[in-house]
Amino acid sequence: MAKRTTYRPQKKLTFIDIIKGNFLNRDEIKIHYKYFLLLFVLMMAMIYSNHLVNKKIKIVNALKEETEEYKSRNAYAQSKLIKVKMESELGKEVARDSLMTLENHPHKLLIKLDSTDAKAK
Repeated sequence: MAKRTTYRPQKKLTFIDIIKGNFLNRDEIKIHYKYFLLLFVLMMAMIYSNHLVNKKIKIVNALKEETEEYKSRNAYAQSKLIKVKMESELGKEVARDSLMTLENHPHKLLIKLDSTDAKAK
């Protein structure tokens, strides 16, 4: 005997059916499952590539912060080097003029004026 196929009208697809996943049991979906599988694989590939891009962005930002720190360290070291060079040049000039460093520091002289002396002048 030949198999009879009867046409069954399917009920209308609702939002609740989509959320529950009942749309996957429909006959139209079963026919075109290869396309849905392809869409699923493409979406997963897109999510994974986005994840990789986010990881690389984090790495790049960390490297940028590190380079900024190294630049500031370099600027600080260069300024110290310039000061050391100036001090050595100054030492050479002083040695040429035969000036020596003081062993004792100079004393500060304070002169106090009496109030009687200020009136007399």
